[in-house]
Amino acid sequence: MMPILKLFSILAMVVLILTYIGGSALACTGVRLVTEDSSTVYGRTMEWGAFDLHSRVVIVPSGQNFTGLVPDGMQGKRWKSKYGFVGIDMLKKDFFADAMNEKGLAAGLFYHPGYASFPEYRKSQADNSISSGDVVTYIVSQFATIDEVKTGMENVRVVGVVEGSLGKSIEAHWMITEQSGKSIVIEYADGKMKIFENPLGVLTNAPTFDWHMTNLRNYINVSPVAVPAKKLSKVNFAPLGGGSGMIGLPGDFTPPSRFVRVVAWSQTARPLSNAVEGVYETFRILDNFNVPLGAAEGSDNAGKEEGLRSATLWTTAWDLQNKKLFYHTQHNRKVRTVDLSRIDFSPKGKVIKFAMDKKNDQNFEDVTP
Repeated sequence: MMPILKLFSILAMVVLILTYIGGSALACTGVRLVTEDSSTVYGRTMEWGAFDLHSRVVIVPSGQNFTGLVPDGMQGKRWKSKYGFVGIDMLKKDFFADAMNEKGLAAGLFYHPGYASFPEYRKSQADNSISSGDVVTYIVSQFATIDEVKTGMENVRVVGVVEGSLGKSIEAHWMITEQSGKSIVIEYADGKMKIFENPLGVLTNAPTFDWHMTNLRNYINVSPVAVPAKKLSKVNFAPLGGGSGMIGLPGDFTPPSRFVRVVAWSQTARPLSNAVEGVYETFRILDNFNVPLGAAEGSDNAGKEEGLRSATLWTTAWDLQNKKLFYHTQHNRKVRTVDLSRIDFSPKGKVIKFAMDKKNDQNFEDVTP
């Protein structure tokens, strides 16, 4: 029999490994919906545990100069934006978690801890290298379609660069969606880029995207249709209420469970006539994934949640046809919008940054008669 202390030691190590791999620090959930009039809406939640990203909305015109980060402090790849875009930044730096350009191409960064493995940095290739935090910026400033993204990303080297605020590189994978509704996922494993078609239009975090797609086979019994009544020994048994077809759907906040749930909710969504209805439905689905404090950040961050009301910092819905951003935040669930069609994205335009919340308070409407 294994000594009890050795058993406890092994169990403790397993818990630590699972905590790291499970991505307790960030629990983002992404979804894409296509409406009956062929409009596409992409949306996501943003969580970073007990860490406030202090995100801002940023308007970036075309013609802007960018330089990728590399580990040794040298200048990485330099490029000029072909397209203007609106993005939501992180840490008040030029790292974008979510963005859409004037051509209706959207890109989102999702945490991928324990699995993201970028190419080894080579000084000789610094002028063609960018950091994982630069990927969203690079994609939305350079490309208009998924096909362009696939070709273009083969010609750039993405490397890990330690972000001081985090103490490590941004371990990420990305969901890219175009106006047609086509969507892909970009991941890096063993130093090589992998691009997956994303026919269901969903993404969460670790493990890898292909693992999540395989895991869905465990839930093919789930159905939006209620379970029929059964008769056992002359006794009739009927479901206790609506929703019995969804029995067995995992309810926790781990990435595998959220992946299964977002597929279930998006694939059983009501008929959507247009983009406006798509935005409504995107928020309805994503509101199922609001993560409470304490459920995402892990015990190592307990007590560090001052100023936060939720582990879900903000939620977006991007209308790719009409080129509009809709969002609400942990502080104010009133949906606000940014209309890209009214923005000057020409090179003469200016970079504009503003807080997602003017005040960290909920808007209340007094309807007392």
